[in-house]
Amino acid sequence: MDNTFRKFLDIYLDAWRSSSLDRMRELISKDYKAREIKDGDIIDFGFEESIIGWEQGFLFAKENNAEWELNEISIIPLRTDEIMVIISATMTFKGKSINSAHLFFQTFRKESFENWKLIRSYIEAGISLDNIRKIQLT
Repeated sequence: MDNTFRKFLDIYLDAWRSSSLDRMRELISKDYKAREIKDGDIIDFGFEESIIGWEQGFLFAKENNAEWELNEISIIPLRTDEIMVIISATMTFKGKSINSAHLFFQTFRKESFENWKLIRSYIEAGISLDNIRKIQLT
C-alpha cells in the first residue's frame, strides 16, 4: 500500500472522529458520487449533498456528546491510483454503542503526489452491531 495513502487515511479518519466539517470538505472530491441504502430505499447523491449529510451527522454528534466509533474492516487496492476502504461506523453515548452501524465502502483516488480524495461511496445504513461484529471476526 502507498505510504501516502496510510497518512491520508489517518487524516481522514481523524477528521471524521473529530467531526471536522471543514477538514472533511477538503478530503472529498468535488466529483464525488455516492449511493446509500437505508431501509431498502436507494439514495444517490453527490458532493454538496454529502457535505450536508456530514454537517448533520457532526452536529448531532456534538450536540449529544457522542463519539464516533470507526473500524477499518478492509483496505483493498483497486488500481495503482485507487484504494477502497471498508469502514463500519457507529456512535457511542456515555460509553454505550447504539444498536446499529453503517457500513461504508469508500473509494479514494490519488489526485496528485501525496494528494488523495474520496471519490465514491456505497453505504449500507442501519446494520445491526451483531452483524458488523461477525464481519470483523472473519
